Amino acid sequence: MTDRLDVARIKKDFPILERVTHDHRLVYLDSANSSQKPRAVIEAMEHFTEHSYANIHRAVYEIAEEATAAYEGGREAMRRFINAPSSREVIFTKNATEAINLVAYSWARHNLGEGDAILLTEMEHHANFVPWLVLREEKGVELRFIGLTEDGQLDLTDLDRLIDGASLVAVAGISNVLGTINPVRHLADVAHNAGALLLVDGAQYTPHMPTDVQALGCDFYAWTGHKMLGPSGIGGLWAREELLDAMPAFLTGGEMIRDVRLDGWTPNDLPWKFEAGTPPIVEAVGLRAAVEYLEGIGMDAVREHDVELTGYALRTLTERHGDKITIHGPSEPAARGGVISFAYDNVHPHDLSQVLDQSGVCVRAGHHCAKPLMRRLGVGATARASVYVYNDEADVDALNESLDEADRLFAI
Repeated sequence: MTDRLDVARIKKDFPILERVTHDHRLVYLDSANSSQKPRAVIEAMEHFTEHSYANIHRAVYEIAEEATAAYEGGREAMRRFINAPSSREVIFTKNATEAINLVAYSWARHNLGEGDAILLTEMEHHANFVPWLVLREEKGVELRFIGLTEDGQLDLTDLDRLIDGASLVAVAGISNVLGTINPVRHLADVAHNAGALLLVDGAQYTPHMPTDVQALGCDFYAWTGHKMLGPSGIGGLWAREELLDAMPAFLTGGEMIRDVRLDGWTPNDLPWKFEAGTPPIVEAVGLRAAVEYLEGIGMDAVREHDVELTGYALRTLTERHGDKITIHGPSEPAARGGVISFAYDNVHPHDLSQVLDQSGVCVRAGHHCAKPLMRRLGVGATARASVYVYNDEADVDALNESLDEADRLFAI
C-alpha cells in the first residue's frame, strides 16, 4: 500500500493556490489542460536566469558551461523519469504536439506513401489527428480508426482486421476527455506482430502514471512539460535510437548541424540533430525541478491519489446531482485518469464554467481539441474537471457546491 499524499502540505508548495478569486479560495480543477507550478520549479528557473543564463553548446566560459550542464541535466532527468535507455533518444520539443509532428514530418514522410495505413482511435486529441490527416492529403496514406464502447473504452473486437497491413498505430496513453487508460502494452504487442510501429501520445499519461517506455513497448512516445508541474514551451519525443538515426532532420538551421559547406551539410549527432536553433534552456531547468518534485512524491503515490480522488468525485457528483449530470468515460476509477468530462442539466458548458468561476472553481469547457470524439458522444462540448497532486476532497466538495449554486442561478 502506497503512503497517501499529504495534500495539505503539497498545496503549500504552490503559491497560486493562496490566491483569492471572486472572494473565494482558488480551486484549480483544470490540470489536464495545464498544471500549476510548485515553488521549486519557479525558484529553479529564477535562480538559473539570475546566476547562470547563457546560450548552450557554443562557448567555453564558465556560465555557458553551467548553462549547458543545466540543459542537459533536464534531458537526463526526463530520461530517468520515463526510463529511456539513453539520453540520446530524448529529443526536446516545444510540447507533445510538436513531438508528434516531428514523427509525422520526418519518419512518416520518409517511410510512408500511398498504399500504407495508419491506425488511430476515435478518442485522439487533435495533435494526434491533424498531422495524419495532412499526411493523408499529401501522401495518400489510409487512415483507420478504432471505435469506442459505450463506456468509453477502445473497442478492440476488430483489432486484428484493422491493424492488418498498417505501418503505424498512434494512440493516447490516457484520453484527455474520457480519462480512459488505454492498453498500450497490448497494442504495442499486436502492432509489432503485424509489422507496425506504435506511437503513444503521453501528454496525459506521463504526469499521472509511472512511465516506462521500455515496459510499454512503444516505438515513439510524446510528452509535454506543462502538464507535469513544469513550464510551458518544453516537451519532447522519445524514440528508439535506430529510428531516430534513420529519420531525416525535421527543422534545420543552427545547432542541428555538424558541418555546412557550399555544396551541402552534415547533421549533428543525436539528440541535437532534431533541436534546431536556441532551445528552451530555462524551461529545461524548470522541467528538471518538476521531475525531481514528482520523484520526491513518488509516481505510485500520484497514481493512487488520482484513483482515490477520482472515485470520490464520481461517487459524490452522481449521488448529489443524480439525473442532472452525465459523466462520460469509464465508471471504474481504476480504469481512468483524473479527468471527468460531464454535461450538466441543459446548461451549456461555457455558461456552467463561468458560473463555477464565480465560486473560485476552475474547470475547462469546450471540445477539448477532440472534435471527432465530441461527435461520437453526440455533444458539441463538455465541462471538464481534472485533478492532480494538489487537489483533495475539499476541492471536489467545492465543485459540488458550485454546481448547486448553478442550479439556483439557472432556475431563476
